[in-house]
Amino acid sequence: MRLNIEDAVEQYLEQIDSDKTSQPTSDTHEFPLPPQRKPPLPREFLPIADVLLSFVAFGLAYIARYDLTIFRPVLDPSSASFAPYLPYAAVYAAMLYLIYHGNGLYRTVRGRSLMEEAYIVSNGVATATVILLAMFFVFQPLVTSRLMLVYVAAITIGLLVTLRVIHRMILAHLRSKGIGVQRVLIVGAGETGQAVLRVMMARKDLGYHVVGYVDDNPDRGNVDLGRVKGLGNLENLRSTIRKHHVDLVVVTLPWSYHDRILSLVRTARKTGIEVRAVPDVFQLNLRQVHVENLDGIPLLGIGGGERRITGTDRLIKRLIDLGLIILALPVLLVLFIAAAIIIWIDSPGPVFYTARRVGEGGREFDMFKFRSMIPEAEKYREQLIEATGEDPRHPKIKNDPRVTRVGAFIRATSIDELPQLINVLRGEMSLVGPRPPTPAELQLYQPWHRQRLQAIPGMTGLWQVSGRSDVPFDEMCLLDIYYVENWSVRLDLQILVMTLPRVLLRQGAY
Repeated sequence: MRLNIEDAVEQYLEQIDSDKTSQPTSDTHEFPLPPQRKPPLPREFLPIADVLLSFVAFGLAYIARYDLTIFRPVLDPSSASFAPYLPYAAVYAAMLYLIYHGNGLYRTVRGRSLMEEAYIVSNGVATATVILLAMFFVFQPLVTSRLMLVYVAAITIGLLVTLRVIHRMILAHLRSKGIGVQRVLIVGAGETGQAVLRVMMARKDLGYHVVGYVDDNPDRGNVDLGRVKGLGNLENLRSTIRKHHVDLVVVTLPWSYHDRILSLVRTARKTGIEVRAVPDVFQLNLRQVHVENLDGIPLLGIGGGERRITGTDRLIKRLIDLGLIILALPVLLVLFIAAAIIIWIDSPGPVFYTARRVGEGGREFDMFKFRSMIPEAEKYREQLIEATGEDPRHPKIKNDPRVTRVGAFIRATSIDELPQLINVLRGEMSLVGPRPPTPAELQLYQPWHRQRLQAIPGMTGLWQVSGRSDVPFDEMCLLDIYYVENWSVRLDLQILVMTLPRVLLRQGAY
């Protein structure tokens, strides 16, 4: 067995050497360029749809009031027709358009929450309804129903909020096809620049594609950050914008460089693209800052220190982990037994593999996995990393000769990670969280990489649903830090739901 694996490793290394000499050099971690950039939905889509749906709301409210007679009967339904309501429906639709236009509802604001839009919709409907009631009082129409206006308001809110849910789904689909995606260049690769990059990488639904960044520091500006390219220094801004077809420049330099920032903004605007500037607020994490308004004077509120999942949040996360494991226990037991038997039959050696990992706060623990490689596979690790040129902080070797036949299958389907549920039950891991590094990998970390150790590690995470093994190390760290800074129950559930199709389709697993 030892002779066979040594021969396999030697053949694998020879194949790598021949591939390097026969094939042109390419960057395997380069982001795919979006398809032809087409405009997203027309800007008139939402205003026109809102106007049409406001008329529909009047029609449905008329049916509810006069045909279904909900809540209160109509004394003489035959005397009421819909025609007298049409002028009021037109006024109602016009008022909604003007109110929403004034409130900025029709402006493209990426990242605005659905709850915020629903609040604006509800406020507009309430205002328009009150105005219609006043018109009823002033003009005293012969055939009107004030109760019907209550129906109109409720139905309008339901229709317009539903429209925005559908609108978001359509935009997400179009952006996944490269339609309506903005190509972004980040100016400055410091802490603020990385915070912006984390959000844009984690929130694909926002429709941003970071083509790279520029920075005056050559140690940053000329070094790639995962699949995000370092495109040089700030002097190349104009040529970089044109060469990479940039749509949006985001300036994240410290405000102590305000003169330089103004110069860069002018340079970028001369190319005809959008420019945004992000205040670094003395290098604080952006989640620690909130804005208040003092009669037109903006006040920046400064929050606490580093974001950690503690207290009630930690208890909720723990209860979710235990609850989901208990619910899935019958299926998990079957998978455990089947996997153990197949591994035992396939190749000699133990069924389980124990690896030392670093968890929350730098605490080490033993992580359990099903064995997917031949025994003593670790002694070939350094040799393979050196030959393949993989990042030693996150080595993922395709067609690894150490992997057994069954091992290739259980790695592709993530069955090999099921024993980590033992670590979850012991409180060393969670179902969702950052990837736990080995002690050797941790020695190679830069200071900002260690921010991912502020949360309990997980079996899956944003890096898992963003490409699994195809995600480079720096990019994985950015995603993990975003998770730590933005944790919520909703985010955990979203990641768990997204993990299932990635595993079933075997995307990025080897």
